[in-house]
Amino acid sequence: MAATRSAGVRRLMREASELSQPTDMYVARPLEDNLFEWHFTIRGPPDSAFEGGIYHGRITLPHDYPYKPPSLMLLTPTGRFETNTKICLSISSYHPETWLPSWSIGTALTALIAFFETPGKGALGSLDCSDEQRRKFAKDSLKWKCSECGCNMKEIFDLMQEQASQNHASGDSVSNVQATTQSDGTVSKPADNSSSKLETTESEIEPQVISEAPSQPTSTPKTVIQPAPVNSRPQNLIQQPQPVAINSSSTGLLIFVFTAIFFALLCRRLTSMQ
Repeated sequence: MAATRSAGVRRLMREASELSQPTDMYVARPLEDNLFEWHFTIRGPPDSAFEGGIYHGRITLPHDYPYKPPSLMLLTPTGRFETNTKICLSISSYHPETWLPSWSIGTALTALIAFFETPGKGALGSLDCSDEQRRKFAKDSLKWKCSECGCNMKEIFDLMQEQASQNHASGDSVSNVQATTQSDGTVSKPADNSSSKLETTESEIEPQVISEAPSQPTSTPKTVIQPAPVNSRPQNLIQQPQPVAINSSSTGLLIFVFTAIFFALLCRRLTSMQ
């Protein structure tokens, strides 16, 4: 159990580092005192009744994450999901049989945004409101502020984008300071070390299709792994036995020895019979 929790902590720390830079559609980060509870902010999908809305929610992760899925709930009214209620989706804790360990928090948030435009169909935590009501919720969402983490919906994306710009500018300044001068007077910057980031222990394979969980559990998707090609064994590693040459003198000697032994045994046999 301790080993599983340690693996989950390492995975979440890596994801927190990756998600420290906001995307155009979502922002997510853990609480300061609990790595297994995150708050996220997502934009309403464009060209929909949710366009312009900014919605806030909570993610609770199990200690054996990523082998079990997270729980998601919306804190901001959306007209699509109930507030303060765990959402039943194929990427949530209601359906661990459809979860893949290669999925991540970013995968879950991307899928959640896609589910906004799908019908609720009576699923747990889902709503089916009119487009007019949803547009009103989208407009009111800009006034919403999280009482737990203090995020202001109208400012969260602007603040994160500003912070990302500052970090980028700071990185450029450090690179300029570390620039070296060649013997011919030209200035060259150090090589990009972006490839030295934390290595991924699992393959981050984005699912091609994620559907809202049906009323009946579905079978777990199977991943077919093709075996790596096996190189044929080099021929030069197998030494063929070399034929042993036997000359005629050796052959005659062997015949003489075997003949002498045969007659000696025959004489002994005849003597014992007398």
